[in-house]
Amino acid sequence: MSSILGPKQFQIPRIFPRPMSHSGIWYWLGTVDHKKIGTMYGIVSFFWFIMGGIEALLIRVQLSQAENDIISPELYNQLFTMHGTTMVFLVVMPLSAAFFNWLIPLQIGARDVAFPRLNALSLWVFIFGSILMNISWFTGEAPNGGWFGYPPNSTIQFNPGNGMTFWVLGLNVLGVASIAAGLNFIVTIINMRAPGMTMMRMPVFTWMTFITSILIVLALPILGVAGIQMTGDRVYGTNFFNSEAGGDPIFWQHIFWLFGHPEVYILILPAMGIVSEILPTFARKPLFGYTFIVFSGAIIGFMGWFVWSHHMFTVGLGPAANTAFTLSTMLIAIPTGVKIFNWLATLWGGSIKFTTAMLFSIGFIAMFTIGGLSGVTHAVSPSDAQQQDTYYVVAHFHYVLFGGAIFAIFGGLYFWWPKFTGYMLNERLGILNFIIMMIGFNLQFAPMHWLGLDGMPRRIYTYAENMGWELSNLAATVGGFLIAFSVLIFIINVFISRRNKKLASGDPWDARTLEWSISSPPPHYNFVNIPQVEHIDDWWYKKYPELLEGSPKQTKSAKATVEDTSNVDESKIHLPDLSYYPLFVGIGLSIAALGVIYSYALVTIGLILVFWGCIGWSTEPVNEPHEKHH
Repeated sequence: MSSILGPKQFQIPRIFPRPMSHSGIWYWLGTVDHKKIGTMYGIVSFFWFIMGGIEALLIRVQLSQAENDIISPELYNQLFTMHGTTMVFLVVMPLSAAFFNWLIPLQIGARDVAFPRLNALSLWVFIFGSILMNISWFTGEAPNGGWFGYPPNSTIQFNPGNGMTFWVLGLNVLGVASIAAGLNFIVTIINMRAPGMTMMRMPVFTWMTFITSILIVLALPILGVAGIQMTGDRVYGTNFFNSEAGGDPIFWQHIFWLFGHPEVYILILPAMGIVSEILPTFARKPLFGYTFIVFSGAIIGFMGWFVWSHHMFTVGLGPAANTAFTLSTMLIAIPTGVKIFNWLATLWGGSIKFTTAMLFSIGFIAMFTIGGLSGVTHAVSPSDAQQQDTYYVVAHFHYVLFGGAIFAIFGGLYFWWPKFTGYMLNERLGILNFIIMMIGFNLQFAPMHWLGLDGMPRRIYTYAENMGWELSNLAATVGGFLIAFSVLIFIINVFISRRNKKLASGDPWDARTLEWSISSPPPHYNFVNIPQVEHIDDWWYKKYPELLEGSPKQTKSAKATVEDTSNVDESKIHLPDLSYYPLFVGIGLSIAALGVIYSYALVTIGLILVFWGCIGWSTEPVNEPHEKHH
């Protein structure tokens, strides 16, 4: 095979120029460096965060007054569908993936991930899958059947046009990206830990990434099966969800939520990992109950598979099923509560420094606790029967996913920004960012609790004047614009800090884990010497060996310092070479998916690109010599 399809015949650099540095468009298109892939994940997903926020603001403007007609019912349905889809699949998941890519090799003492090209593939499939889904705006056929895609609203009989076909094909392409990334991080964490780093010495963020990756690999194929079935119904005339032909629309709900509730923990477990790194750093004491937090995360991941039908209490599953899922939903609150009490115990008695990252982490605990408590009320099926289709549910999941995941992600950005870029963000602007976001968030979503309890249905584009909901909706709209202003402050902070460049040391926060033992930003090979790990928070105890129990007092000269890279011969450090093939496979997948809607010729072109990219990828040398870039 290699003699016929040898690597020289498939060298894409014949077409594209060879990059001569670690920057420039050709280097970024072909990079397999986990840090640059993490950066691109972050930039693209933050762009979609802005787009999803604009969609949310348009929804809030429409609902700010009774009987508004600023946008049409059809456009409202499109905005509502794409806002939810964007925030879940194009924002929180890939923003978490940005942290995974940047931090996991650094935290476990590795120079790269296990499969660098597979890592690049996950990035490009995500980018082009997100473009595929949003092309629908330009064809006038944006998805309009809700981010949950319930039949019969999403079937071709009741929803003609290509909008929901774009939606389901986009989700299937994005699923390929998620599964590729999940497999990569599972193998990386199992096989590439530094010597001495046992599983119970890993940072909590690495643990949460590991559990999340397992959930991704198990849950996304379920959504993929459902997506194939819906594509069959919409494009090829199958009847999986057509009740008139013997199909079952409730079957979609079961499959979707069997994926969907593990998905909730795919979104929130990385946030829990971020907070578990920030709190002990700025409380200047070890994380309280490390073992309990790790096992609580694992229990949450396991139990998340047994609660999906609490999304379906009003479907009519019967008392036995409702009782079983009521009990399982109540039980899953226990490991979550364990984590919250351990975080509070970490703060208790600590020497707390209220940095921006610390404030966002404390805000996460408070907002996530509120969201969790309102979630427990949904566990009671008679109560949920009254709340299920009201704005009370909207309040609940925004407290969990925005007050939880987004607050933690902003905390993580302020915490690891100096490691990512080599310079600090402005703390004054950061604290202003937090204060305005906290006020705006609560002003937007707290009124939704009583709007829901007062009977305001969710998924409506307007309401009558005599309902008494105008003031609360107006407050929610003002809160939404305050959140947007807080995000603008963050963007301003990034540009100001980039211009002023207050340089960061390798360990500006006096932190605890291995990524802080190297320079900021790290060299492309990460570690000159792979570290030898002896403890949880090994970097902390290398700096302060006198803090180890039973250790004699040490002098300052015994403390570790950030790794010196000034005299490193990079030519002796092997790193994988560039590859453009993942880019072409990602493009090919999206073209093939687009062809399902428009033309089998596009399907053919896309599959040829995928096949060609895979053949070229497979014939690239396994142990390529490292070329020192100038």
